[in-house]
Amino acid sequence: MIVGVPKESFPSERRVALVPMVLANLAKAGMEVIVEKGAGVEAGYPDHAYIDKGAKIVPDRKALFGTADIVVQVLCYGSNERVGRADLPLMRRDQALIGFMRPMGSVDILQEIAATGVTSFSVELMPRTTRAQSMDALSSMATICGYKAVLVAADILPKLFPMMTTAAGTITPARVLVIGAGVAGLQAIATARRLGAVVSAYDLRPAVKEQVQSLGGRFVELPIEASGAQDARGYATAQDETFYARQRELMKQVVGQSDVVISTAVVPGKKAPVLVTAEMVRGMAPGSVIVDLAAERGGNCELSIAEKTVVENGVTIVGEINMASRVPYHASQMYARNLTAFLLHIVKQGKLQVDTEDEITRETLLTRGGEIVQSRIRDFFSLPAVALQASSK
Repeated sequence: MIVGVPKESFPSERRVALVPMVLANLAKAGMEVIVEKGAGVEAGYPDHAYIDKGAKIVPDRKALFGTADIVVQVLCYGSNERVGRADLPLMRRDQALIGFMRPMGSVDILQEIAATGVTSFSVELMPRTTRAQSMDALSSMATICGYKAVLVAADILPKLFPMMTTAAGTITPARVLVIGAGVAGLQAIATARRLGAVVSAYDLRPAVKEQVQSLGGRFVELPIEASGAQDARGYATAQDETFYARQRELMKQVVGQSDVVISTAVVPGKKAPVLVTAEMVRGMAPGSVIVDLAAERGGNCELSIAEKTVVENGVTIVGEINMASRVPYHASQMYARNLTAFLLHIVKQGKLQVDTEDEITRETLLTRGGEIVQSRIRDFFSLPAVALQASSK
């Protein structure tokens, strides 16, 4: 079983799907790894590091796709709409493809992928269960994003984060507000606290209050109740516009008192809710910073522009869409461990085992035999149901 690691093609993407340290475990399970020349260089993993661990370097993308039984990527076509389509002619029927695929993005793109005949697995669809925890790439990358967002804000903010008592007097700590207490938000809280800031956090899910407080943050409680605040997987659910309007009204004062706002609120398959309005931005002090981790999905801040940093009324608004790529060495390491755990789960005795009785396999299996087969995704796009059959390769 040959596993191929192509160089990432998304502009400015610096991560790589597998790193040298995981290759020994894959080899023990009967998997040979081939790597496109230069695939890991920008993440800090040169070709010779892969060779030293038993991988083979292939000269180009065409050779890699033509040889590999399984192709592992960070951003597959779907998450890479700009240039990812170029990989389609390189794919072949029954080849396996694993990576971020944005399954609730474009049904047309998913159908293009399905039409190649590849058996694809979307890591975004990994169940949030104890068994699947080691394979949860979405959480791994969210951890990186939450951490880096705070460092980006600290670099831009014209204030120190910690309180300092100096010969020139006492410096008061920065006030940080984190909107959304999922994985990225919780890591942002922890990082801002380590830097010495006073941290508050808001989430429409009351259940996360204890987690926020355990990290030293103050949980912002608004006199408003969400309907069905989270789904069965623990993700926040979309609310109606009446709720968001009331939420924005109550959030105005909290935002205005903050030096830094880190927004992380997203709803799977939906446009990100606008939680920080232009009016709120005008109420912030000049020099304040907003890092909008939801910018790619429209943004939690009304003034965010994806992939741009803008200054409005003296407030810097960062619309970074690929924050994890700013920490490519460890982001690649974490992602590679997630993928390795998944590969060891689905490859047995040198064969790809597509066991649809297994929850992890069934939930992540996106396309197979020319069809989109994931039931939740078919429901999302109002496609008729299809039958799944277990098999091995």
